[in-house]
Amino acid sequence: MSKPSIPKGTRDFGPSEMARRNYIFDTIKQVYQLYGFQQIETPAMETLGTLMGKYGEEGDKLLFKVLNSGDFLNKVSDGELQERNALHLAAKLCEKGLRYDLTVPFARYVVMHREELQLPFKRYQMQPVWRADRPQKGRYREFWQFDGDIVGSDSLLNEVELMQIIDTVFQRFGVRVQIKINNRKILTGIAEVIGAADKIVDITVAIDKLDKIGLDNVNAELREDGLGEDQIQKLQPIITLEGTNDEKLNTIAEVLKDSETGMRGVEETRYILSMLSGSMVNEFQLDLTLARGLNYYTGAIFEVKALDVQIGSITGGGRYDNLTGIFGMPGISGVGISFGVDRIYDVLNALDAYPKDAVNGTQLLFINFGEQETAYCLPVVAQARAVGIRTEIFPDATKMKKQMSYANAKQIPFVVLAGENEISQGKLMLKNMATGEQLLVSPDELVAQFKE
Repeated sequence: MSKPSIPKGTRDFGPSEMARRNYIFDTIKQVYQLYGFQQIETPAMETLGTLMGKYGEEGDKLLFKVLNSGDFLNKVSDGELQERNALHLAAKLCEKGLRYDLTVPFARYVVMHREELQLPFKRYQMQPVWRADRPQKGRYREFWQFDGDIVGSDSLLNEVELMQIIDTVFQRFGVRVQIKINNRKILTGIAEVIGAADKIVDITVAIDKLDKIGLDNVNAELREDGLGEDQIQKLQPIITLEGTNDEKLNTIAEVLKDSETGMRGVEETRYILSMLSGSMVNEFQLDLTLARGLNYYTGAIFEVKALDVQIGSITGGGRYDNLTGIFGMPGISGVGISFGVDRIYDVLNALDAYPKDAVNGTQLLFINFGEQETAYCLPVVAQARAVGIRTEIFPDATKMKKQMSYANAKQIPFVVLAGENEISQGKLMLKNMATGEQLLVSPDELVAQFKE
């Protein structure tokens, strides 16, 4: 009989891994709450009507579709089966799909619950998402996102606040990052001034791959998308622009002076950068090659990369003025970010950046010598747990060596022994597993020591 397995691109997480992941979740959650965000959840499955057409053609291909319940073939003819047209069959066989991200379901949530929401509405959400992508290092088919969005306000202070949240989170993690900023209006303006306004999606999808495939391959993709050599040449100084943030903005403002949309993007970016100046620890950089391939971004866009670990983007986001309009509710502006929890997990592992308290489980193990000793210890165990000390009592009165091995395997720092001598004195023997030091204490002294 073959061993069981899990699908490629998915992972199991054991207790120590979950302790680390919970540290990530708790840290991000605390920062969101500092800024007044509230938590929601949405279903793992959405209707394909909700999901399709929201992520561009490439994104649609990566949607996991769910077969209809029951006789899912009842609406399909033999002729259609024989044609083997995958897209046509999927439309008939599947009405639902696993969510691709948390932003589109959130837009659907806002439209459905608009009357219940106080605008501006600041939400955070941490749940798994699924993408039918090719698994590789740092890229999974099932992974968690941790999103924060603000809807119902056009103010650029929302962008500033989200950037500050990003900065605070990575300060708390002790991870050096570079926060990249751009604006889709700038990219639209660039497309206009080179005479390729109808190619804005193709241009942004191509230049978004610059870090992955290099300049020559980006240019080759632009040619395949129908751009002429003159248009591609006009893009080169923009794609490879260097200098300080202010120098880049001044240069691009000169290039885009005849594009009203492009100049709005320049001024929005200048405002965000000026408000952030001096208020952030991590590096933030204007990067005109940042495009973020999703079609729904309309303004500022962000991406975060770790400086000390080779891995893809670990956080990203942007403004999406028109997102709720696709669900029949135009006019609600939004801006959001998404923390890539799985990649952050890999970064913290690579840097060994977890605080010791974050990965330690049980603090105190009571050794089991038998029924009488256990009866003596149980009230103390309850007393310790009542004040928040993570405490276990070994369930079986087995050999001392086995119980000590259990403590070592779980990296429990202290064990408590209560035999005949200790019980006769109303005391407990506290042993430090790292040093071997033993101390005779009363139950109250034991609890007080750990509370301190």
